[in-house]
Amino acid sequence: MIANREHYALLGQLFKYPTDMSYVTRVNECYAMIQERYPDLATEFSSFVNFINTNDFFKIEETFNLTFHIQAICYLDLGYVLFGEDYKRGEFLVHMKVEHEKINHDYGCELADNLPVVLELVSLIKDEAFLDELGVRILIPSLEKMTKEFDQARIALRQKINKKKERVVLDKDENIGNIYGVTIRVLHQILQRDFAAVKFEDDAFQPEYGRNFLTNCGTCSTTHAEPIPTPITK
Repeated sequence: MIANREHYALLGQLFKYPTDMSYVTRVNECYAMIQERYPDLATEFSSFVNFINTNDFFKIEETFNLTFHIQAICYLDLGYVLFGEDYKRGEFLVHMKVEHEKINHDYGCELADNLPVVLELVSLIKDEAFLDELGVRILIPSLEKMTKEFDQARIALRQKINKKKERVVLDKDENIGNIYGVTIRVLHQILQRDFAAVKFEDDAFQPEYGRNFLTNCGTCSTTHAEPIPTPITK
């Protein structure tokens, strides 16, 4: 089991909606942690920190919205990232709710698979088998897919599609995609390092991310009946 996982709750703060300027404080606390624990990643992360420290709250909030909410570059709900509208998304969400309930984790009004909520869960859970599966089968593949969405060619293509659909395309700062893309890339690298020793026999199997996670409770080797998915609203 990874020791000292409290830093994942701190990393999760980066992806919580910025409601006031305390967000700036949390970002700088996270930067200090990265400088200490992952010093080689600090330079890359510093570009995001500089953006946060040199812009007003309105700009920070606007950038967060344009990245994750309004004509989003990517979404923070991991089930949607991995499975889209497939029924597996509902199954995954049900299982995540169960895991939060096991440790009485109150995640407020967010969905149980919301990235900062899941990162908080990583910092709290004691079940080593579930932790390994969550890190390797869910978080790392999710961050890998999210990172690809920040490619400038993909962003340009998404805007072109929106124009063809006659939807309003907001005028975005060219650097907006790069700013939070930095946080996604750094988090992805941190997860890869922390879970580098975790291996599964079927690691080569990729088409259905989280396959075993969906049919396994994460705390034992018993396969359980599939839960009935609950409706999901965004």
